[in-house]
Amino acid sequence: MDIDHTQFSFEVQATDGLARAGILTTPHGDIKTPVFMPVGTQATVKAMKPEDVDALGAQIVLSNTYHLYLRPGVEIVAKAGGLHKFMRWPKPILTDSGGFQVFSLASRREVLDEGVRFRSHIDGSEHLFTPENVIKYQEFLGADIIMAFDECAPYPADKSYVKEAMERTHRWLERCIASKTRPDQALFGIVQGGIWLDLREESALFVSSMDLPGYGIGGLSVGEDKEQMLEALSVVTAILPMDKPRYLMGVGSPEDLLNGIALGVDMFDCVLPTRNARNGALLVPTGRLNIRNAQFKEDFTPIQEDCDCYTCSNFTRAYLHHLFRAEELLAYTLATTHNLRFLVRLMDGAREAILKGEFEDYRQQFLAGFQPPDPEARKLNRERRFAGLLEETK
Repeated sequence: MDIDHTQFSFEVQATDGLARAGILTTPHGDIKTPVFMPVGTQATVKAMKPEDVDALGAQIVLSNTYHLYLRPGVEIVAKAGGLHKFMRWPKPILTDSGGFQVFSLASRREVLDEGVRFRSHIDGSEHLFTPENVIKYQEFLGADIIMAFDECAPYPADKSYVKEAMERTHRWLERCIASKTRPDQALFGIVQGGIWLDLREESALFVSSMDLPGYGIGGLSVGEDKEQMLEALSVVTAILPMDKPRYLMGVGSPEDLLNGIALGVDMFDCVLPTRNARNGALLVPTGRLNIRNAQFKEDFTPIQEDCDCYTCSNFTRAYLHHLFRAEELLAYTLATTHNLRFLVRLMDGAREAILKGEFEDYRQQFLAGFQPPDPEARKLNRERRFAGLLEETK
């Protein structure tokens, strides 16, 4: 597998326990880790202009191969000059393979050794994703980092099924590596294995043996308990190479970000901050507040007193409450701006704490004040995430 090592590198600058602060170099710029990547599923971070995403401190965004393949079509993106020019984003981009979306189609897909045959959620047309054509599609899109095609087993699932899916993921990874042709893109493999620790160990050993420029950790935060997720994650990060970036896929709640960093994760993505923002759920140091609630009707303070985002610098909770109640579109932009800036600042603080050797104090202090949703709500959210991926198209 060809890769231009002058354009891709990863340097761990400091460690604090298992937590790492690093620099990931890509053709479109350096990324300081740990990093949260806003999700721009269809070549846009919903409700945001690219320059505003840049202004709030985002270093890299993620787009989705499945959705862009269906519309507008990867060939159209390629004709536009690639994803960076098409969406006017000058910084690094990561594209996922679309595997998670394809496997969440449930009754609309058939898993074969060749790949996955599925019907479009848009018009019912039939398509086939294989490791080979998924790599080709991502080469058309032109992201800096591309992901291998994998099978993400649902939760719960029998161990025998999870093992079969993991082994298929390994075979597909070898085919992805053989298919890759562009040296200006970095291919990350993906570790699977569900909550089964022996499978996670087996998968991490196999995927890391491929000597790739980075590694994704998939199939977590899909319904399992928080403790199960962290236990599986700890097994994987103990095996993955120290000198390569680790990417925990689809995880974005503040407590999970800090706990993931504590176990050696460098990169994260999730639709949670943007989706929650569009539903009026705003991140604050004590948890989440529902700005639609009547208690904010005459609250003329910012969402968060010490937040430097555009929204908090200019508007009040009362104004946001009014916008959401009136169903004004500006509500989505202002809420999304705040939620993304909240996570960017959280990551910046984590990095600074690692460099100072104070990360554990930083993590504990944040978690002591932050109250996540109750366990049943978290479980429901994860179930919705797996079963309702296509909501992001709305």
